[in-house]
Amino acid sequence: MNILRLIIGRALGAMLTLLLVSIVIFAAVELLPGDVASRILGRNATEVNLAVLRLKLNLDAPGWERYLLWLGGIVQGDFGVALTSGRRISDILADKVFNTLVLAGVAFLLYLPFAIVPALIQAIRRDRPIDHGMSIVTLLLLSTPDFLLASLLMIAFVVFIPVLPAVSTVTDATTVEGWARALVLPAVTLAVVMAVYAVRMLRDNLIEVLDSDYIRMAELKGMSARRVLLRHALPNALIPSLNITALNLSYLIGGVVIVERVFSYPGFGNLLIDAVQVLDVPLIEVTVMIAAAVYILANLMADIGAILLNPRLRSG
Repeated sequence: MNILRLIIGRALGAMLTLLLVSIVIFAAVELLPGDVASRILGRNATEVNLAVLRLKLNLDAPGWERYLLWLGGIVQGDFGVALTSGRRISDILADKVFNTLVLAGVAFLLYLPFAIVPALIQAIRRDRPIDHGMSIVTLLLLSTPDFLLASLLMIAFVVFIPVLPAVSTVTDATTVEGWARALVLPAVTLAVVMAVYAVRMLRDNLIEVLDSDYIRMAELKGMSARRVLLRHALPNALIPSLNITALNLSYLIGGVVIVERVFSYPGFGNLLIDAVQVLDVPLIEVTVMIAAAVYILANLMADIGAILLNPRLRSG
C-alpha cells in the first residue's frame, strides 16, 4: 500500500504540473504583443478577415473562458482545426507523431547499448588507457551540438562513404528497407547525444558498486565475474541513472526538432517548426502541450521506476 500511495502521489503531482504548464502555454500566446488575429494574418489583412478569424478563435470571449474551452477540447481529444490548412489537428498529428515515435523508439533502443557497453568497459578497465581514451571521446561528444553531430554524420556517410540518403523522407509507400535507411542517421545522432550524458554517470556508479562489500562477498563465494557484474552490480548502478534516462527521454522531444530538421524527417519536430513559422496558433499550442506532456511523463516514469527498484525510497 505504501508503494501505491507513493505512485499515486507522483501521478497526481505530474497531473498538477501538466495543468500549470497548460496555463503557461496558453498565457504565453495570449501575452504576445499585438492582436492574435493581426499577428496571424499580417499587416495587409482586411477588417472583414480579422473579424472572421477573431470569431473563429473566440477572441471576443474572456481569456479564462477560451482557456477552459481549449483545455476541455484537449482532454476530450479534440485539438481543434489548423488555421493554415483547415484540417483537424488530430489528423495532422497522427502521421507526424507516428513517425517521431518510430524514430524515438529506434534511437532509444540504440541508446541502451551505446550507454551501457562503454560504461561497463570503462568500469572494468578503470584508470587504464582504454578508460582514458573513451573518457576523452565522451567529452568530445558532450561538447558537440546535436546539429553539428548530425551534419558530421551526414558528411561521413553521404558524401565520403555514400551508403545512406541525405534526406530521410518516408511515406506510406516506403518499404521496410527504405525506413531502415531513412532512420539510421537521425536515430544514431539522437542515441549518441543521449548516451554520452549517461556513460559517465553509469561508469562512476558501477565503480562505486563494484567496490562495495556485498560485491566482494559475492566474489568470495565463487561467483563468476560476469555474473557478479551483470546480475548484481549493473542493476544497482542503473538506479541512480534513471533520472538521466528520464531526461534523455524528454530530450527526444526537443532533440527531434533539430535532428528532424537537419535530415528533413517528416515528424513531430518538423511540424512544430512549420507551425511556428506560419504562426498557426492552435497547432503551436497543441504541439508544445504534447512536448510538455511527454517530458512530464518521462520524469514520472523515472520516479516510479526508482520507487520500484529502490527499497529505501519505498520506506522513506
